[in-house]
Amino acid sequence: MTTATEASRTWTVGELADELGITTRTLRFYEAEGLIAPARAGSARVYDHRDRTRMRLILRGKRFGMSLSEIREIVGMYDGAASSERRQLEILLGRLGEIAEDLRARQRDLARTLHEVDEVADRCRDRLAELP
Repeated sequence: MTTATEASRTWTVGELADELGITTRTLRFYEAEGLIAPARAGSARVYDHRDRTRMRLILRGKRFGMSLSEIREIVGMYDGAASSERRQLEILLGRLGEIAEDLRARQRDLARTLHEVDEVADRCRDRLAELP
């Protein structure tokens, strides 16, 4: 649970970028895409708890291999009305299922490839041992 102090905390562009392990350019990109909307103090951007949470959702979606439009839909759930929560969660679960299956398929492909690499390496060792 977020305390009142945590909820009122703000970050500069550099602080938030450092905390999230991204560049300030990345933050500006997602702002330009309309996924975050930091407040302004003069010309400086001021990020609040909402912006930070949205960026964490964006970065998670990116890690999961989601497209920008999928990320936009998921991030929009953060601000969504309670009445649409069921539909939003069903959409998210469906997409997560697709991502999980894709990752499992890649894992199987990697295991097969690793097995082939090991077999070729074994044959190379065997052949080297036969050579004078």
